[in-house]
Amino acid sequence: MYENKLDEIPVKAVLASVDTGEFDAETSMKELSELAQTANAEVVGTVIQKKNEYDSATCMGSGRLEELKGQIEELGAEILIFDHELTGVQTRNIENIVSVRVIDRTTLILDIFAQRARTKEGKLQVELAQQKYRLPRLIGMGTVLSRLGGGIGTRGPGETKLETDKRHIRKRISYLEEELRNLKKHRDFSRSRRKKDGILCVAVVGYTNVGKSTLLNALTDAGVLAENKLFATLDITSRALELPDGRSVMLIDTVGLISRLPHNLVEAFKSTLEEASSADVILHVQDLSSPYMEEQARVAENLLSELGCDGIPKINVMNKCDIALNPDIAFENNTTVRISAKNKYGFERLLECISENLPETSRRMKLLIPYSDTAFIGRIRSEGKIFSEEYAENGTIIDALVDIKLVSQAEKFTVPD
Repeated sequence: MYENKLDEIPVKAVLASVDTGEFDAETSMKELSELAQTANAEVVGTVIQKKNEYDSATCMGSGRLEELKGQIEELGAEILIFDHELTGVQTRNIENIVSVRVIDRTTLILDIFAQRARTKEGKLQVELAQQKYRLPRLIGMGTVLSRLGGGIGTRGPGETKLETDKRHIRKRISYLEEELRNLKKHRDFSRSRRKKDGILCVAVVGYTNVGKSTLLNALTDAGVLAENKLFATLDITSRALELPDGRSVMLIDTVGLISRLPHNLVEAFKSTLEEASSADVILHVQDLSSPYMEEQARVAENLLSELGCDGIPKINVMNKCDIALNPDIAFENNTTVRISAKNKYGFERLLECISENLPETSRRMKLLIPYSDTAFIGRIRSEGKIFSEEYAENGTIIDALVDIKLVSQAEKFTVPD
């Protein structure tokens, strides 16, 4: 397997994009620059070419690439990164002209995921996405794929070298899919067990680098890596969180999303993202300070919809309100709350919102149980939680979290406020 380490010396990179009007090239290029920096590249130049359609052989056209070659040499760049997917033939043709390594946006994202994966499942998911991406690109990319060594785009969990033979790659894909199916069975079992045991789950989702891991750390002291980088965390983290009403929930951090996320990566990580579709409440964390907040939110909402999350209560968690230029654009209600995960601002209201949106599985009650009904206290204790007991003349006064199945019986013992 491979080492998940960042290269010590940043690689000088030039970024390139062909603007056909398919997406906002300027915004996408800024995101590509962040991705490149996350992969430990130093961006020394960017090029956006307006064109009606991609050149089938070289994406940009051989004439423009010849000009770009001069810029690359002048800047001392070692890698050229395109902001859209390239075919194997295009990659080979471009490399022949510019004489430096060429990768595309998808390869870059896969490379970052390869750096960040820590768990067995995460590593298998990344490799599956990589192998599926490489398979149709074998023609024309033989020399590219057979390279070994470090550098952006070469990281990955191969065996001793990246397999360039289709038969071997298909065999590897089958093996990876089987391993992930087995892990999915285990995950599904754990999920069903949580449901059976009545454990409430809250999934934390959102665009990459909006502060999900910082929020999880601040709420639960989970110790999750929280950096100002895209995809700082990749693997799922689950931690228990106690709410003000006494209920405990399982808070689950999921992988960050990004626009134009490679299809193979979405497929590979579907079992991980499915944690959101089985949650009782979804926290959609958004970066209130980002000028691209609305677009980023749409990306997350679309994927949640694809995963079948439309019917699940959702709370819009507007993070980084402490540095937002206009935080008041987010109106607070029972499904929207402004917070600063870094400064722990707004947490009290956030926890209240979670409690309000969760299904009522239990209720906090103050009860006076007559001594003749002491056995009922045992049922409350076994099905719920007792916070305090006080012995009075005519019975036991308890402050308890009462299971919803026992609430109707408990109501006759309610102590008036």
